[in-house]
Amino acid sequence: MEKMSRVTTALGGSVLTGRTMHCHLDAPANAISVCRDAAQVVVAGRSIFKIYAIEEEQFVEKLNLRVGRKPSLNLSCADVVWHQMDENLLATAATNGVVVTWNLGRPSRNKQDQLFTEHKRTVNKVCFHPTEAHVLLSGSQDGFMKCFDLRRKDSVSTFSGQSESVRDVQFSIRDYFTFASTFENGNVQLWDIRRPDRCERMFTAHNGPVFCCDWHPEDRGWLATGGRDKMVKVWDMTTHRAKEMHCVQTIASVARVKWRPECRHHLATCSMMVDHNIYVWDVRRPFVPAAMFEEHRDVTTGIAWRHPHDPSFLLSGSKDSSLCQHLFRDASQPVERANPEGLCYGLFGDLAFAAKESLVAAESGRKPYTGDRRHPIFFKRKLDPAEPFAGLASSALSVFETEPGGGAMRWFVDTAERYALAGRPLAELCDHNAKVARELGRNQVAQTWTMLRTIYCSPGLLPTANLSHSVGKGGSCGLQLMNSFNLKDMAPGLGSETRLDRSKGDARSDTVLLDSSATLITNEDNEETEGSDVPADYLLGDVEGEDDELYLLDPEHTHPEEPECVLPQEAFPLRHEIVDTPPGPEHLQDKADSPHVSGSEADVASLAPVDSSFSLLSVSHALYDSRLPPDFFSVLVRDMLHFYAEQGDVQMAVSVLIVLGERVRKDIDEQTQEHWYTSYIDLLQRFRLWNVSNEVVKLSTSRAVSCLNQASTTLHVNCSHCKRPMSSRGWVCDRCHRCASMCAVCHHVVKGLFVWCQGCSHGGHLQHIMKWLEGSSHCPAGCGHLCEYS
Repeated sequence: MEKMSRVTTALGGSVLTGRTMHCHLDAPANAISVCRDAAQVVVAGRSIFKIYAIEEEQFVEKLNLRVGRKPSLNLSCADVVWHQMDENLLATAATNGVVVTWNLGRPSRNKQDQLFTEHKRTVNKVCFHPTEAHVLLSGSQDGFMKCFDLRRKDSVSTFSGQSESVRDVQFSIRDYFTFASTFENGNVQLWDIRRPDRCERMFTAHNGPVFCCDWHPEDRGWLATGGRDKMVKVWDMTTHRAKEMHCVQTIASVARVKWRPECRHHLATCSMMVDHNIYVWDVRRPFVPAAMFEEHRDVTTGIAWRHPHDPSFLLSGSKDSSLCQHLFRDASQPVERANPEGLCYGLFGDLAFAAKESLVAAESGRKPYTGDRRHPIFFKRKLDPAEPFAGLASSALSVFETEPGGGAMRWFVDTAERYALAGRPLAELCDHNAKVARELGRNQVAQTWTMLRTIYCSPGLLPTANLSHSVGKGGSCGLQLMNSFNLKDMAPGLGSETRLDRSKGDARSDTVLLDSSATLITNEDNEETEGSDVPADYLLGDVEGEDDELYLLDPEHTHPEEPECVLPQEAFPLRHEIVDTPPGPEHLQDKADSPHVSGSEADVASLAPVDSSFSLLSVSHALYDSRLPPDFFSVLVRDMLHFYAEQGDVQMAVSVLIVLGERVRKDIDEQTQEHWYTSYIDLLQRFRLWNVSNEVVKLSTSRAVSCLNQASTTLHVNCSHCKRPMSSRGWVCDRCHRCASMCAVCHHVVKGLFVWCQGCSHGGHLQHIMKWLEGSSHCPAGCGHLCEYS
């Protein structure tokens, strides 16, 4: 929907009147340029080359420059520029490397004037000199820039950037002989058209290709550049070295940048991809655009202010085959939607709160509530009267500081430095971390580590050497006990009654009284002996000897020297006749001591131990499982990790995640793990715990986290003697043939840690420099620089 606002601007003898409007083109546009009198605009692209008149209510097509029956690549335009001194002169950059000039005053239909075919690849940019009518400059993908005199058929001079392709060239408005060029390697070069042999200045402006540049119309030395790193930078070129004045962070690669007329700090940008909008920025407020135009539905390829002295009208062309005139009054202002309130905790517990100045001013007389530890301190930024959007998003900041020592985070640092995350068994890691937490007074965390050890580590069982015994003492034919129970508290005669009941065919193992301290050992290999109607129970009577060995009650197989066990012909001796009144304990004891007791009587007698302090009974089947599997607690452990993370103790969540590894990682989604890792690493780096941070990165399994220590690992070194960059072949300078890593104190080559002063580039062994600076603040190399080690 078109907006009906209308603006009339008086510029000298002319008047600009118009509104926000657009027209449909026959094909996508690659570039646009405006005539000197702001009454016409030319649109160029691969399949379009037309001139439109800008009327008050609409665009009207005036001339189609694509004439001829056969399509020519000379008409496929990558850029177009309209001369600001001669209204009949146009220049286009063709995709086949040809620079074409057009004379609109020619009477014929074909307005083509001259062709320059010296470039070998696509020409990306053409630019007329602002005051010389016959000077044209071009920049090509072949890395060369050429200066043409339209009165001659060939180029006047050729400039080689000694680099990759040239993306933009712009003549300086104030300096007659100076032009700027941008390259795909991130460099910006300044040239003098009188010296084509080398550039006057070169500096790296962006991390990646620099797509565009524009000289400020008022400030002589200000140059704006935009690149693929999503930044717009403003450079002051009047100083000895290019100085970055402002930096604007956008959300996409910057394709075009244009200073806004009559507004010193405003510039317009459009993106090369992803973002279709046009933004107007105030470079003093680089994070929120001052205005935004949202009419296009595809990438904006060209922008131009309608008149060099009118800030109200902006023209744009797009790949959506549309040409638009934007009225600045109709632009949306993102600053109006910005949230003026904010709340944030500082590293050491300070609380900062920002609110609208109107709210703070209205309640400035209200006393702080009693919960405040101190009166808030208000900071108000001075407003620039020349900034039109400053008052819309200005806020007052209140800071509540913590009491001295109240927000100490020493426990965090100690925990991070002392925790063990890998390199040991799980039980040792849990015990060590629990000990560290307990020593720091964090009892809940210590108890959590202890519980994790209990869940995921095996309980303290008896050694297996004491669990599996053979029928004889040698252990060659061993049968493990099923379950052993302490019988010292049994009532007299209970064992005999149980045994007598089993002899009748009723195996009632549940009648045995179980001690709570009994140890459970399971074995599923015990089977009933053939020819017997009762389970093959094994009984332990008196335990003697230091090995606590368990014997089968068969006197024929008690020799440890026998390599193999021979089973008896009968599983159990014949039973004696059951009497009505079983003998008492004294009678059983006497029988058990007698050497002439029969086998059946020995079975019964052995149920009454002589020494009641230690006796065990083994049963053939496990009554219940001794412990639950770790997977049973996975939900509980997952909830525990989320609890610590929500409480702000992301250190505990990440530490447990690393220690337990795959045991718990599968229960937590990757996005949550990455969020925990990045939060903990950020905290570690704030406290300058670089080694711990790197260890956490190495132990993480998230791809987004594990690659953090793989970026920015290149160190560029200059020779401390001749200041020349060192090559990658070694530590000997190619120019002065001196070793760059010489210690300024001992004058020997440094082969270990090397520390240097960033001011004078001198350094040496770490211990030597530290000892030197303890007694003197001057550089040990004698250069006179005041070095500082921190």
